[in-house]
Formats: sequence, C-alpha cells, structure tokens
Amino acid sequence: MSEIQSVVVVGSGTMGHGIAQVCAHAGLRVTMTDVSEAVVAKGKAQIEKSLAKLREKGRISAEDEQRTVAAISLSTDPVAASASADLIVEAVPERMDLKLDLVKKVSEAAPAHAIVATNTSSLSVTEIAGVAKDGTRVVGMHFFNPVPVMELLEIVRAMQTSEDTIASARAFAAKIGKKPIVVKDAPGFATSRLGVILGCEAIRMLEQGVASAEDIDLAMELGYRHPMGPLKLTDLVGLDVRLLILDHLHKELGEQFRPPSLLRQMVRAGRLGRKVGRGFYDYPDVNAPKK
Repeated sequence: MSEIQSVVVVGSGTMGHGIAQVCAHAGLRVTMTDVSEAVVAKGKAQIEKSLAKLREKGRISAEDEQRTVAAISLSTDPVAASASADLIVEAVPERMDLKLDLVKKVSEAAPAHAIVATNTSSLSVTEIAGVAKDGTRVVGMHFFNPVPVMELLEIVRAMQTSEDTIASARAFAAKIGKKPIVVKDAPGFATSRLGVILGCEAIRMLEQGVASAEDIDLAMELGYRHPMGPLKLTDLVGLDVRLLILDHLHKELGEQFRPPSLLRQMVRAGRLGRKVGRGFYDYPDVNAPKK
C-alpha cells in the first residue's frame, strides 16, 4: 500500500479548493493547479476565507490556519506538478473529454507508485482508467460539497483498479478525516444515483404546482429529517451540475432520470444556484449576474 504525503489537485473551483484545504489541513503537501494564475489564486483566496471562518468559530487555531495555508502551493502546469506526486486528484468540470485528456497526460508524468483519482460524481471511472498509463492506479474519489464539512468520501472501483489502490484510497480517506464507502463503477455510483432521483422528482413536483419550493423542502427536512431539502441541495450543488448528471444517467439508465424541463430552462436562464446568487431560491449575499 502506497503512503500518500504529496497531493496535486487539478482544478481550484468549489470542489478543488475544498479538496486542497482538507488535504493541507491533514498535514499533506498540496499543489493546487488551474488554467491561469488568476484562477488558481482565486481558489486559494477561498481557502483562506474558509479557514478564517473556522478560526473565528473556534474550530481551528490560528497556528492550524497558518500551517494549512503554508502547505499549499500553486501552479498552472498540472503535468509538471504531477511528476513528484503520490496522489493526483482531478476536480475539473464534469465533462468526459476534459477528464480523459487530463488523466492521460498526468498519468504519463506521474511516478509509477502514484494514484490518479477522478472526482467525478457520475461518469465512468473504468473509461477514465482506460486512457491512463497504468489503469490499476486509477480510482474514483467522489467528494461532497462543501468538502471541509461533509464526512463522506465515495471510493469508486473501476474494472482496472487494484486492491492496493483501494487500500491506499481508504487510508487516505482516514488521513483527511473522511468516512469512506467503496462502490463498483456503475452509472451514478451509490450517492448520485439516489440523490439526483430525489432532486429530479422534487423539481417535477414544483413544475406541476404540487407545492412551493419552500414546502417541498420543508417536507423532507421535517418529515424525513433531511438536513437540507432537495431543492436547496440542488442550488448548493449547482443546477448545471445536476443537469449534466441527469443527462448522463438518462442515457445510461433510462427514463426515470430524464431531466425536468424546468431544470433545463433554469440552466439556460443562468439560474445555476447558490454560486451565482439565484436558483430555486435567491441568495442576496452573492453577487448574481443581472439577467
């Protein structure tokens, strides 16, 4: 089993900077990469903001905050950064073409012992492993948003993934304070498949006028003890992300995953959820683009 001490995170968006933060806080050396210096610097600024909030709430010390920030370096070259990594986590947008191109390049540059993990929430890890230099070292690591808060790490076993890689992924999860589950590579895995079908039905109910967004969410929060209703959760995940997942699962699994027309219309209108300030709910604290 390979011990992971050095991590490269490719992508500094919502998921990427969260992954980088938890890895650095756990004492690992982290290089976070993205397409430009400005973009990756924005990701690091989000990490600093997150850590400051945790310190203000008394959850981490000032020393922990400083140590975590110091453990993160920035790069715009994921291939060069991967040459000395024990683990490369890709957290690029949920598009197969982007993931295939990236995994092929970083796996060729990485040391033989390195693990390449894809943070996909629904795409085929087996297909992604198929382009890697060594598919036995590829695994799915599905993190959940917000990464510093959510305990679960869904480890996805591709057809090629070795037992040694699974063992290393489990040990890594424990190192960064996550609780792992291991699932086989199937469309939507365990979590996305269950989560999006609930969200999909909630959107259909809203579309049909069954109840308001607030009451649909309250029903699940109070009636089933969900910490967040399915429409609020869709806003948090991103309507565009949910649409991509549903399109994929509809193709792979059938009609029950056909995206509601309302979801597609809202994405076209730019109502992508919390990240832009408007989705099923409005978020005045976010500077939403004017439509």
